[in-house]
Amino acid sequence: MNILEQTPPVTRNLILLNCAIFLAQFVCGSVWGVDLADVFGLHFMLAEDFHFWQVISYMFLHGGLTHLFFNMFALWMFGVVIERTLGRDRFLVYYFVCGIGAALCQELWQLGQYYIENLAAYDTVSMPGGSLISMAAYLNEWNTVGASGACYGILLAFGVLYPEQRIMLLIPPIPMKAKYFVFAYAAIEVFSAFTSNGNIAHFAHLGGMLFGWLLLRHWRRQSRQPSFSGWDNYRPKKASLWERLQQLFGRRSQRPSRPEGVYGHGADYDYNLRRKKQEERIDEILDKVRRSGYDSLTKEEKQELFQNSQ
Repeated sequence: MNILEQTPPVTRNLILLNCAIFLAQFVCGSVWGVDLADVFGLHFMLAEDFHFWQVISYMFLHGGLTHLFFNMFALWMFGVVIERTLGRDRFLVYYFVCGIGAALCQELWQLGQYYIENLAAYDTVSMPGGSLISMAAYLNEWNTVGASGACYGILLAFGVLYPEQRIMLLIPPIPMKAKYFVFAYAAIEVFSAFTSNGNIAHFAHLGGMLFGWLLLRHWRRQSRQPSFSGWDNYRPKKASLWERLQQLFGRRSQRPSRPEGVYGHGADYDYNLRRKKQEERIDEILDKVRRSGYDSLTKEEKQELFQNSQ
Protein backbone atom coordinates (compact mmCIF):
# COMPACT_ATOMS: atom_id res chain seq x y z
CA MET A 1 0.00 0.00 0.00
CA ASN A 2 1.62 3.26 -1.08
CA ILE A 3 1.58 6.52 0.79
CA LEU A 4 -1.35 7.98 -1.20
CA GLU A 5 -3.53 4.95 -0.47
CA GLN A 6 -2.81 5.36 3.25
CA THR A 7 -3.73 9.06 3.15
CA PRO A 8 -7.37 9.90 4.04
CA PRO A 9 -9.49 10.81 0.98
CA VAL A 10 -9.98 14.56 1.48
CA THR A 11 -6.30 15.20 2.20
CA ARG A 12 -5.27 12.97 -0.70
CA ASN A 13 -7.65 14.62 -3.18
CA LEU A 14 -6.62 18.14 -2.10
CA ILE A 15 -2.97 17.27 -2.70
CA LEU A 16 -3.71 15.73 -6.10
CA LEU A 17 -5.89 18.69 -7.12
CA ASN A 18 -3.23 21.23 -6.16
CA CYS A 19 -0.58 19.29 -8.08
CA ALA A 20 -2.82 18.97 -11.14
CA ILE A 21 -3.59 22.70 -11.16
CA PHE A 22 0.10 23.53 -10.78
CA LEU A 23 0.77 21.37 -13.85
CA ALA A 24 -2.01 23.25 -15.67
CA GLN A 25 -0.32 26.54 -14.67
CA PHE A 26 2.91 25.36 -16.24
CA VAL A 27 1.28 24.09 -19.45
CA CYS A 28 -0.91 27.18 -19.95
CA GLY A 29 2.01 29.50 -19.31
CA SER A 30 4.55 27.73 -21.52
CA VAL A 31 2.26 26.68 -24.38
CA TRP A 32 -0.37 29.43 -24.59
CA GLY A 33 1.24 32.21 -22.60
CA VAL A 34 -1.71 32.38 -20.20
CA ASP A 35 -0.89 33.12 -16.58
CA LEU A 36 -3.54 31.32 -14.53
CA ALA A 37 -2.29 33.01 -11.37
CA ASP A 38 -3.15 36.36 -12.92
CA VAL A 39 -6.67 35.17 -13.73
CA PHE A 40 -7.53 33.11 -10.66
CA GLY A 41 -5.17 34.52 -8.04
CA LEU A 42 -6.52 36.74 -5.26
CA HIS A 43 -6.25 40.35 -6.41
CA PHE A 44 -6.64 43.37 -4.15
CA MET A 45 -10.33 44.14 -3.69
CA LEU A 46 -10.02 47.63 -5.26
CA ALA A 47 -8.07 46.42 -8.28
CA GLU A 48 -9.68 46.06 -11.68
CA ASP A 49 -8.86 42.35 -11.90
CA PHE A 50 -10.49 41.41 -8.58
CA HIS A 51 -13.42 38.96 -8.62
CA PHE A 52 -15.22 37.58 -5.58
CA TRP A 53 -14.60 33.94 -6.51
CA GLN A 54 -10.85 34.48 -6.25
CA VAL A 55 -11.11 34.06 -2.46
CA ILE A 56 -11.48 30.33 -3.22
CA SER A 57 -9.59 29.82 -6.49
CA TYR A 58 -6.37 31.38 -5.16
CA MET A 59 -5.91 28.46 -2.75
CA PHE A 60 -5.19 26.04 -5.59
CA LEU A 61 -2.50 28.10 -7.34
CA HIS A 62 1.17 28.32 -6.40
CA GLY A 63 4.07 30.57 -7.25
CA GLY A 64 6.60 27.81 -7.89
CA LEU A 65 7.55 24.20 -7.27
CA THR A 66 9.10 24.96 -3.87
CA HIS A 67 5.96 26.84 -2.80
CA LEU A 68 3.81 23.87 -3.85
CA PHE A 69 6.07 21.28 -2.21
CA PHE A 70 6.17 22.83 1.25
CA ASN A 71 2.43 23.51 1.30
CA MET A 72 1.57 19.98 0.20
CA PHE A 73 4.07 18.48 2.62
CA ALA A 74 2.45 20.39 5.49
CA LEU A 75 -1.02 19.41 4.28
CA TRP A 76 -0.03 15.76 4.20
CA MET A 77 1.92 15.80 7.48
CA PHE A 78 -0.81 17.41 9.60
CA GLY A 79 -3.91 16.95 7.43
CA VAL A 80 -3.81 13.15 7.79
CA VAL A 81 -4.17 13.41 11.56
CA ILE A 82 -6.72 16.23 11.56
CA GLU A 83 -8.95 14.61 8.92
CA ARG A 84 -9.04 11.37 10.91
CA THR A 85 -9.91 13.37 14.02
CA LEU A 86 -12.57 15.66 12.58
CA GLY A 87 -13.98 13.35 9.93
CA ARG A 88 -14.14 13.96 6.17
CA ASP A 89 -16.95 16.51 5.97
CA ARG A 90 -15.90 18.65 8.88
CA PHE A 91 -12.23 18.59 7.80
CA LEU A 92 -13.19 19.83 4.34
CA VAL A 93 -15.26 22.64 5.87
CA TYR A 94 -12.37 23.51 8.17
CA TYR A 95 -9.90 23.64 5.25
CA PHE A 96 -12.02 26.05 3.22
CA VAL A 97 -12.93 28.25 6.19
CA CYS A 98 -9.22 28.66 6.98
CA GLY A 99 -8.39 29.39 3.33
CA ILE A 100 -11.21 31.91 2.89
CA GLY A 101 -10.41 33.49 6.27
CA ALA A 102 -6.80 33.87 5.18
CA ALA A 103 -7.97 35.64 2.01
CA LEU A 104 -10.17 38.06 3.97
CA CYS A 105 -7.36 38.95 6.38
CA GLN A 106 -4.95 39.52 3.50
CA GLU A 107 -7.48 41.78 1.78
CA LEU A 108 -8.05 43.81 4.95
CA TRP A 109 -4.29 44.24 5.40
CA GLN A 110 -3.90 45.46 1.83
CA LEU A 111 -6.88 47.78 2.23
CA GLY A 112 -5.22 49.28 5.30
CA GLN A 113 -2.00 49.80 3.33
CA TYR A 114 -3.94 51.47 0.54
CA TYR A 115 -5.52 54.07 2.83
CA ILE A 116 -2.56 54.56 5.17
CA GLU A 117 -0.24 55.29 2.24
CA ASN A 118 -2.98 57.38 0.59
CA LEU A 119 -2.47 55.64 -2.74
CA ALA A 120 -5.73 57.07 -4.09
CA ALA A 121 -3.97 60.42 -4.42
CA TYR A 122 -1.46 59.09 -7.01
CA ASP A 123 -1.95 58.34 -10.68
CA THR A 124 1.38 56.58 -11.29
CA VAL A 125 3.90 54.59 -9.29
CA SER A 126 7.69 54.58 -9.75
CA MET A 127 8.99 51.02 -10.00
CA PRO A 128 12.56 49.77 -9.38
CA GLY A 129 14.67 50.88 -12.33
CA GLY A 130 12.89 54.20 -12.71
CA SER A 131 9.96 53.04 -14.85
CA LEU A 132 6.47 54.41 -14.21
CA ILE A 133 3.26 52.40 -14.25
CA SER A 134 -0.32 53.46 -13.67
CA MET A 135 -1.85 53.07 -10.23
CA ALA A 136 -4.41 50.65 -11.70
CA ALA A 137 -1.64 48.40 -13.04
CA TYR A 138 0.22 48.65 -9.72
CA LEU A 139 -2.81 47.54 -7.69
CA ASN A 140 -3.37 44.61 -10.04
CA GLU A 141 0.08 43.35 -9.05
CA TRP A 142 -1.15 42.85 -5.47
CA ASN A 143 -1.89 39.21 -6.11
CA THR A 144 -1.93 36.34 -3.60
CA VAL A 145 -1.75 32.61 -4.40
CA GLY A 146 -1.21 29.43 -2.42
CA ALA A 147 -2.73 27.06 0.11
CA SER A 148 -0.54 28.39 2.91
CA GLY A 149 -3.41 30.02 4.82
CA ALA A 150 -5.38 26.77 4.92
CA CYS A 151 -2.24 24.80 5.85
CA TYR A 152 -1.49 27.17 8.73
CA GLY A 153 -5.04 26.60 9.93
CA ILE A 154 -4.44 22.83 9.90
CA LEU A 155 -1.20 23.36 11.81
CA LEU A 156 -3.15 25.37 14.40
CA ALA A 157 -5.70 22.53 14.71
CA PHE A 158 -2.92 20.03 15.37
CA GLY A 159 -1.52 22.22 18.14
CA VAL A 160 -4.97 22.67 19.69
CA LEU A 161 -6.12 19.05 19.49
CA TYR A 162 -2.77 17.40 20.22
CA PRO A 163 -0.89 20.00 22.31
CA GLU A 164 1.38 17.48 24.04
CA GLN A 165 2.34 15.61 20.87
CA ARG A 166 6.06 16.06 20.11
CA ILE A 167 7.23 17.29 16.72
CA MET A 168 10.82 16.85 15.54
CA LEU A 169 12.19 20.01 13.96
CA LEU A 170 14.45 19.77 10.94
CA ILE A 171 16.63 22.77 11.80
CA PRO A 172 17.64 22.43 14.60
CA PRO A 173 16.79 18.71 14.98
CA ILE A 174 15.18 18.91 18.41
CA PRO A 175 11.78 17.66 19.61
CA MET A 176 9.14 20.23 20.57
CA LYS A 177 5.61 19.92 21.87
CA ALA A 178 2.98 20.83 19.28
CA LYS A 179 1.56 23.71 21.33
CA TYR A 180 4.97 25.40 21.52
CA PHE A 181 5.66 24.67 17.87
CA VAL A 182 2.42 26.37 16.78
CA PHE A 183 3.01 29.32 19.11
CA ALA A 184 6.52 29.78 17.71
CA TYR A 185 5.23 29.75 14.14
CA ALA A 186 2.52 32.29 14.97
CA ALA A 187 5.05 34.56 16.71
CA ILE A 188 7.39 34.40 13.71
CA GLU A 189 4.53 35.29 11.36
CA VAL A 190 3.48 38.27 13.51
CA PHE A 191 7.07 39.56 13.64
CA SER A 192 7.60 39.03 9.91
CA ALA A 193 4.29 40.68 9.00
CA PHE A 194 5.45 44.02 10.44
CA THR A 195 9.15 43.85 9.55
CA SER A 196 9.41 42.03 6.22
CA ASN A 197 9.05 43.77 2.86
CA GLY A 198 9.01 40.54 0.87
CA ASN A 199 6.19 39.03 -1.17
CA ILE A 200 5.09 36.51 1.49
CA ALA A 201 1.48 36.96 2.63
CA HIS A 202 2.10 36.78 6.38
CA PHE A 203 -1.34 38.13 7.23
CA ALA A 204 -2.92 35.37 5.15
CA HIS A 205 -1.04 32.82 7.26
CA LEU A 206 -2.19 34.49 10.47
CA GLY A 207 -5.73 34.74 9.08
CA GLY A 208 -5.83 31.01 8.42
CA MET A 209 -4.81 30.33 12.01
CA LEU A 210 -7.28 32.89 13.38
CA PHE A 211 -10.29 31.53 11.48
CA GLY A 212 -9.26 27.97 12.31
CA TRP A 213 -9.17 28.86 16.00
CA LEU A 214 -12.57 30.54 15.84
CA LEU A 215 -14.14 27.57 14.07
CA LEU A 216 -12.68 25.09 16.56
CA ARG A 217 -14.05 27.18 19.43
CA HIS A 218 -17.45 27.27 17.73
CA TRP A 219 -17.51 23.49 17.38
CA ARG A 220 -16.35 23.10 20.97
CA ARG A 221 -19.23 25.27 22.21
CA GLN A 222 -21.65 23.19 20.16
CA SER A 223 -20.33 20.06 21.84
CA ARG A 224 -20.85 21.62 25.29
CA GLN A 225 -17.43 20.44 26.40
CA PRO A 226 -15.32 22.58 28.79
CA SER A 227 -12.14 21.87 26.84
CA PHE A 228 -11.05 20.55 23.44
CA SER A 229 -10.41 17.10 24.90
CA GLY A 230 -13.01 14.77 23.41
CA TRP A 231 -15.16 17.56 21.97
CA ASP A 232 -14.55 16.44 18.37
CA ASN A 233 -16.39 13.15 18.93
CA TYR A 234 -19.50 14.75 20.45
CA ARG A 235 -22.96 13.73 19.25
CA PRO A 236 -26.33 14.86 20.71
CA LYS A 237 -27.13 11.16 20.89
CA LYS A 238 -24.16 8.89 21.54
CA ALA A 239 -22.73 7.73 18.23
CA SER A 240 -22.33 4.05 17.59
CA LEU A 241 -18.93 2.42 17.47
CA TRP A 242 -19.11 2.20 13.69
CA GLU A 243 -19.87 5.93 13.30
CA ARG A 244 -16.99 6.80 15.62
CA LEU A 245 -14.59 4.54 13.74
CA GLN A 246 -15.70 6.15 10.49
CA GLN A 247 -15.04 9.61 11.95
CA LEU A 248 -11.66 8.67 13.39
CA PHE A 249 -10.22 6.78 10.44
CA GLY A 250 -12.13 8.29 7.53
CA ARG A 251 -13.53 4.98 6.33
CA ARG A 252 -17.02 3.63 5.91
CA SER A 253 -17.71 0.72 8.20
CA GLN A 254 -20.67 -1.60 7.91
CA ARG A 255 -22.75 -2.28 11.01
CA PRO A 256 -22.81 -6.02 11.68
CA SER A 257 -26.08 -7.83 11.96
CA ARG A 258 -27.16 -9.45 15.22
CA PRO A 259 -25.64 -12.92 15.63
CA GLU A 260 -27.93 -15.72 14.56
CA GLY A 261 -29.77 -17.53 17.31
CA VAL A 262 -30.04 -14.53 19.66
CA TYR A 263 -33.69 -14.10 20.51
CA GLY A 264 -35.88 -13.32 23.53
CA HIS A 265 -35.74 -10.64 26.25
CA GLY A 266 -33.10 -12.46 28.31
CA ALA A 267 -30.90 -12.91 25.28
CA ASP A 268 -31.39 -9.23 24.37
CA TYR A 269 -30.30 -8.18 27.85
CA ASP A 270 -27.18 -10.34 27.78
CA TYR A 271 -26.36 -9.22 24.25
CA ASN A 272 -26.75 -5.52 25.09
CA LEU A 273 -24.66 -5.93 28.24
CA ARG A 274 -21.85 -7.52 26.27
CA ARG A 275 -22.08 -4.79 23.63
CA LYS A 276 -21.95 -2.09 26.30
CA LYS A 277 -18.79 -3.51 27.86
CA GLN A 278 -17.31 -3.98 24.41
CA GLU A 279 -18.00 -0.38 23.41
CA GLU A 280 -16.55 0.90 26.69
CA ARG A 281 -13.36 -0.99 25.91
CA ILE A 282 -13.25 0.42 22.38
CA ASP A 283 -13.78 3.92 23.80
CA GLU A 284 -10.63 3.47 25.87
CA ILE A 285 -8.65 2.37 22.81
CA LEU A 286 -9.92 5.27 20.67
CA ASP A 287 -9.04 7.75 23.40
CA LYS A 288 -5.53 6.32 23.44
CA VAL A 289 -5.33 6.77 19.64
CA ARG A 290 -6.36 10.44 19.95
CA ARG A 291 -3.84 11.10 22.69
CA SER A 292 -0.80 9.24 21.39
CA GLY A 293 -1.55 8.03 17.85
CA TYR A 294 -2.38 4.65 16.37
CA ASP A 295 1.21 3.36 16.67
CA SER A 296 0.99 3.61 20.48
CA LEU A 297 -1.49 0.72 20.60
CA THR A 298 -0.32 -2.74 21.62
CA LYS A 299 -0.67 -5.65 19.23
CA GLU A 300 -3.65 -6.93 21.22
CA GLU A 301 -5.37 -3.51 21.17
CA LYS A 302 -4.90 -3.20 17.41
CA GLN A 303 -6.32 -6.68 16.90
CA GLU A 304 -9.26 -5.89 19.18
CA LEU A 305 -9.97 -2.65 17.33
CA PHE A 306 -9.75 -4.44 13.98
CA GLN A 307 -12.08 -7.25 15.01
CA ASN A 308 -14.73 -4.84 16.29
CA SER A 309 -14.60 -2.71 13.14
CA GLN A 310 -15.48 -5.57 10.80
